Amino acid sequence: MSAQLRAARASAPIVRRVTGLRHFHQLPTGGIQQGSGAGARTLRRPWRLAANAYHDAVIVRNASFARMLPKLVVKFARIPALFGGLMVGGVAWVQYQAIQVSNSAQEMFGNMKSTVTTTASGLWGSASEIAEQTKRGWDDTKGKMELPEWLANLIPKESESGGGNGGGDKGPEPPKQSKVGPAAVVGASAAAYGYDQTAEQDDRSAEEIAKDDHMMYITKMMIEIRNLLQQVGQTNTVTLPSIVVIGSQSSGKSSVLEAIVGHEFLPKGSNMITRRPIELTLVNDPEARVDYGEFPDLGLHRITDFSLIQKNLTELNQSVSDAECVSDDPIHLVIHSPRVPDLSLIDLPGYIQVAGEHQPRELKRKISELCDKYIRGPNIILAISAADTDLANSTALQASRRVDPRGERTIGVITKMDLVDAEKGAAILDDKMYPLRLGYVGVISKLPVQSGLFKRDTGNVLASITRNEKAFFSQHPHLFGPEAHVNTGTVTLRKKLMQVLEQQMSSKLQVTQDAIRRELQETTYQFKVQYNEEPMTAEAYLAASLDDFKHLFHNYASTFGRPQMQQLLKSALDQRVLDQLAARYWNKPIDDLAPAFPEQDNVADLPKASPKSPYWHLQLDSSTSALTRMGVGRLATQVVSSAVQSSVEQLIGKSTFAKHPSARQVISEAAATVLADRSYTTSDGIEFALKPYKTEVDIDQQEWQQGREHVGGVLKGELEQCQTAMKQLETVVGSKKKLKEVMSFVDKARKGNVVIEGETRNGAGGFSAALLAKGREAVFLRDRADIINMRMLAVKSRQCKTLDNKYHCPEVFLDAVATKLTQMAVLFLNVEMLNDFYARFPREVETKLGESMLGGGLDRFAREDTRIRRHLDLIRRKELLELVLTKIEGLNRLDGGKRGDERNPAKRRRFF
Repeated sequence: MSAQLRAARASAPIVRRVTGLRHFHQLPTGGIQQGSGAGARTLRRPWRLAANAYHDAVIVRNASFARMLPKLVVKFARIPALFGGLMVGGVAWVQYQAIQVSNSAQEMFGNMKSTVTTTASGLWGSASEIAEQTKRGWDDTKGKMELPEWLANLIPKESESGGGNGGGDKGPEPPKQSKVGPAAVVGASAAAYGYDQTAEQDDRSAEEIAKDDHMMYITKMMIEIRNLLQQVGQTNTVTLPSIVVIGSQSSGKSSVLEAIVGHEFLPKGSNMITRRPIELTLVNDPEARVDYGEFPDLGLHRITDFSLIQKNLTELNQSVSDAECVSDDPIHLVIHSPRVPDLSLIDLPGYIQVAGEHQPRELKRKISELCDKYIRGPNIILAISAADTDLANSTALQASRRVDPRGERTIGVITKMDLVDAEKGAAILDDKMYPLRLGYVGVISKLPVQSGLFKRDTGNVLASITRNEKAFFSQHPHLFGPEAHVNTGTVTLRKKLMQVLEQQMSSKLQVTQDAIRRELQETTYQFKVQYNEEPMTAEAYLAASLDDFKHLFHNYASTFGRPQMQQLLKSALDQRVLDQLAARYWNKPIDDLAPAFPEQDNVADLPKASPKSPYWHLQLDSSTSALTRMGVGRLATQVVSSAVQSSVEQLIGKSTFAKHPSARQVISEAAATVLADRSYTTSDGIEFALKPYKTEVDIDQQEWQQGREHVGGVLKGELEQCQTAMKQLETVVGSKKKLKEVMSFVDKARKGNVVIEGETRNGAGGFSAALLAKGREAVFLRDRADIINMRMLAVKSRQCKTLDNKYHCPEVFLDAVATKLTQMAVLFLNVEMLNDFYARFPREVETKLGESMLGGGLDRFAREDTRIRRHLDLIRRKELLELVLTKIEGLNRLDGGKRGDERNPAKRRRFF
């Protein structure tokens, strides 16, 4: 470096940025989607260095200790100058070693050695200059390098050194300042264009920055309007153009996309890596502290490691079989960052000329058809062509001309500009051979090859690419400079895409407003005609449904009480009484055809038996004990709980909840929970109350008379069941006559009139084994019916009028005992179980339903009813249309009526 150049640069002011990026979005969008908050303008403070400052050396610095040296200089004031000089010299020596390892230029070593000598001799006069010099070197190189862990631990963070946002702010790192040019106020668009993370000079004027910031805000609002219209279903009313990247294989498509995004995340390799469309949505999120991606279809959120995103994309593409090769099933990826514009990008498989050996022959046609599907209007086409390929053979330009013959929505992107002569590259960008209305942009999107000790920081792709592009294009200022009127660089491409997007949507704004106004009028009319403008929300529908169910439940509670429970429990105990009578008094099932042994104590002889007969005393006492000790408490709670649960199911079926399976299950589970909570306590209480009856049951005459009247109906019901079972057997056997023949054979065998040497599996007496089984069952039912008829007559006889003959009339006594047990159990059931259920169940239903409605369950619940769903959809549609119309009108007011001028071709401002 010449002495004159160093002197000139030493006298120039160095600008240090002290605050973060200003955000232009100051007006909240309101409604469903909120806009970003406003930030503060960037402040800058000049800081002059001494004339002998060493900085801006024309060399690439690979490592620096800029953040360490200022603190060391302050500490040197407290130690002798000798030790300070030695320490500064040592630090400079380490810096030299790092540069030497990184293959840096030898001139740096000479300059560094000279600077260290001067610093050691005059510590207080030059320490600050060295600090500033190394800081600038660090700022120049830290975007390209990722330091080793041992070195990163030595260098304090910016918040600790007092730089950046100052005051220990832990927020995002502020954007880097431009290395050259005067200090300028950087707007919100700087981050989206890429100025904040590159060495590219932001040479826009204050007026241009304000216009760009305004454009970003307008674009974000229109994207918001588009998203709202998608919810309404009006996707054709306004369409946000997507940027479709097409080109032949190895033309640099993926590199261009990664340069726009600022990260390496696309699959790498050969032999058809991209097999599915990758629909990439960029979201400008000023609040994001770190860039992250999301795969909404896979449920993967906030992936900050872009190598993991790359791995997922690779696996999703490889899911397409080799036989199929390409698929039109898109992969949806969303990337949030404060340094990207709001855009929709689509990466497609690259065009091929000839299918490979293991690829289907129709692969070329399938790729062409897939690309044609996406490059239709209004999408913006990024036709990627390599500079070292003749444009006449560019597959991307040929495809774009088929759908965009006038080149009105095609941007030509020429990659690999560094592989051809500068004159040839400038001629391609001059747009004369194959003109496009949106022109061409020349880029060098391939990341420079990095060698040395330190590995490249893959999170700063745009900075590395822009630095490489600037180094190349600046070598030919007469061909690629401002006077040449050609577009070069990835930053320029980013800006052009944003401007084209804004212009495309602006041209449709008035048409959209008119269409929305007409749609809103129609929706309002339908709302008035169909629903008489009756408001409806999911919350109101749930509240009305609950009120309806509570009304039904209140009516049920007023009709189900002690009498109904007593009837249910008495009916259950009647069956237990019949079981005891059948086991101890009535006939038993016939298991075989062996002759029956005569019974000494037959129930037919009971009316004539002695009142003091020990056998019949034992039979009745055993039956009574079995009845009282059978677990009446548990039986009672089960019977009542089942009855109440069944009644709740019937109430649900009568209510509006019948149309909602999930809510129906919640209410049923709530009823079961409340009933189960009190069942054990109630059962124990009943058993404790019935404890005296387990030893002896006292029955008075009135209870005896009631039992006598009631048991007649019970016996009659059992008789009817026997007769019904007999008819069913006749149907199974085939005829009544045939069944009687079988029954006659069974009777003879049991009396010993027929000698059967052994019943075999094939039957006996000419009857099959199955038919003989039916015959034995029929004989059993006939004998049971005869006994019941006989006992019905005995109950009605004079002998059973008084309690004194209870051993002759066991049916009456057991029925009276069952009635006594029922009355005592119902008292506990009513107090301990039923009243508690009536009080708790409505509250439990509200709680359980409220829990089930969390996380979008309320809206799903309401939409299960088709009538309510139509009502809600119409209201939602009306509200969204009103919101969209309000936003469009606000957009027009915000833009000061300039949209009309932009629609006028004569007054429309030109972006390119």
